[in-house]
Parts: sequence; C-alpha cells; structure tokens
Amino acid sequence: MSDVKKNDEHMHSPKKAGKRPDWASGLRQLYDSVVEEPLPDSFSDLLSKLDSED
Repeated sequence: MSDVKKNDEHMHSPKKAGKRPDWASGLRQLYDSVVEEPLPDSFSDLLSKLDSED
C-alpha cells in the first residue's frame, strides 16, 4: 500500500518549479499555427449569414 502512495505522490509532484515539459513548446507551436490559418470562405459566409439574421 505504501508503494501506491509513493507512486501517486511522484506523479503529482512538479519536476522543476517553473520549467515547462519538453512537449509544451511543440504544442504551443501547433496551436499558434492553427490560430494563424486563414478563415475558410465557407465559414466566413456562414458567420455573415448568422449575423444578418439578428
């Protein structure tokens, strides 16, 4: 039972305070690339139609 508690504590403790995990920069780059993509014309048209119905 004590082994379970040790593993649980290890999983929730930060490795180093303030240091991002290695995968965080890749995830940030992916997010930024999606945000920078242009809005498709069909989606823009749909938004225009929804706005005009108000």
